[in-house]
Amino acid sequence: MSVSVVTSAEVTKMVIAKEPLFILDVRNENDFQDWKIEGKHFEYLNVPYFELLDGVEGIIKKIPDDKDVLVVCAKEGSSVMVAEMLSEAGVNVSYLKGGMKAWSEHLEPAKVGDLPGGGELYQFVRIGKGCLSYMVISDGEAALIDATRMTDTYLEFAKSMGANITHVFDTHLHADHISGGRTIAEKTGAAYWLPPKDATEVTFVYRALEDGNEVKIGQTSITIHALHTPGHTIGSTSFVVDKQFLLSGDILFIDSIGRPDLAGKAEDWVGDLRETLYKRYRELSAELLVLPAHFMIMDELNEDGSVAQKLGTLFVKNHGLNIEDENEFRKLVTENLPPQPNAYQEIRATNMGKLTPDLDKQREMEIGPNRCAVR
Repeated sequence: MSVSVVTSAEVTKMVIAKEPLFILDVRNENDFQDWKIEGKHFEYLNVPYFELLDGVEGIIKKIPDDKDVLVVCAKEGSSVMVAEMLSEAGVNVSYLKGGMKAWSEHLEPAKVGDLPGGGELYQFVRIGKGCLSYMVISDGEAALIDATRMTDTYLEFAKSMGANITHVFDTHLHADHISGGRTIAEKTGAAYWLPPKDATEVTFVYRALEDGNEVKIGQTSITIHALHTPGHTIGSTSFVVDKQFLLSGDILFIDSIGRPDLAGKAEDWVGDLRETLYKRYRELSAELLVLPAHFMIMDELNEDGSVAQKLGTLFVKNHGLNIEDENEFRKLVTENLPPQPNAYQEIRATNMGKLTPDLDKQREMEIGPNRCAVR
C-alpha cells in the first residue's frame, strides 16, 4: 500500500469544506498542545515520534479505517517514516508535505468583493497562523495591506491578475509575524506606508500613514482612507475602502478585540482602545464589511473560507464591543490576555529593520498560533 502526499492547500480546502480528517501528530506533546492543524470535524492522536521508533503496532487500534488519515510533524521527515510504517501495517495513510512549517506559510486567496470600475478586493488567509492580508486591484494597479513574509505569493498573484503593486501598507507595527511589506515595496518600487507613531525606531525610509490619507489605485474612484484607531498599538490605523470595507488591522476581530500589551503599554493604551472601538468605530456605517488582520478560531471562517462580517453585526454579537462599564472593559483587556506571541520582541525589532534574521530563524520566530486578541 503506497503512502500519499497531501499539501497544505489540500488540507485548507478540507478545513473550509468542514470535511472529516484524522490527524496523527508526531510532534512532542507541548508543541501539539500549543499549536495544531484545526478543522471543524478533525480528530487527533498525538504520539511523539520517538515513541514510534520501534514500530506502530501499539497505535494501530487507535487509527480509524473509515476516515482519511494524515500524519503530521514539524518539517515532514518524521511523518514520512511513520506514514510508511503505518502503510506497511495496512493503513491507508498520507503525510503533510513540508509539515507544520509548510502549514504555517500557506496563503489561501479569497475574493471578498467587487469595486467600481472593475476593481476587486482579495483576502489572503494564512490558515495555519491566523494572519489575514489584502490586495485591492483596480485598472492594472494593486495595493497590498498587512502582507506576510511570503512575498512571492503576492507578487505572483498580482502578476496573474495583470496588476502592478504600487502601494504597500502595514496597519501597524506587527508583533506576531514578520511583515513582507517593505520587501515587496523594494522589489516592486511601490510606496511603503507605515503609521509614524509606530515607526519612531525604524531604520528605513517610509511614507507616513496618517488620518485623512487617501490613495488612488488605478484610474478609478477607488480610494483607501486611513483612520487613526489606536489601541493595539499607538499608531494602529484602519482603512475604509470604497465606502464598503473596513480593514480593521488588529483593533477589531470577528469574535474578539485587539490586545494593547504587546509593546508593554497595556495600562496606557487601554483608553485608546476603548475610544477607537466605542466612539470612532461607532461613527462609521454599520454596513461596512469588517476585514481584520487576524482570525482566532476556525469558526470565524465563512462558508467560502473568507473572514468578514458587517460592523453592525459585530456591534451586536462581539462581546468586546458590548461592555458598558469602563472599569470592566479595562480589566478585560489588561488581565484576560493569552500568552504573548513567541519571540514577539524579536519580531517587532525585525519589522523595525533592527534585525535581519535568515529564513530559518524567521520561521522559528513565527512558530505557534497568533495571539493578538483578548480572549
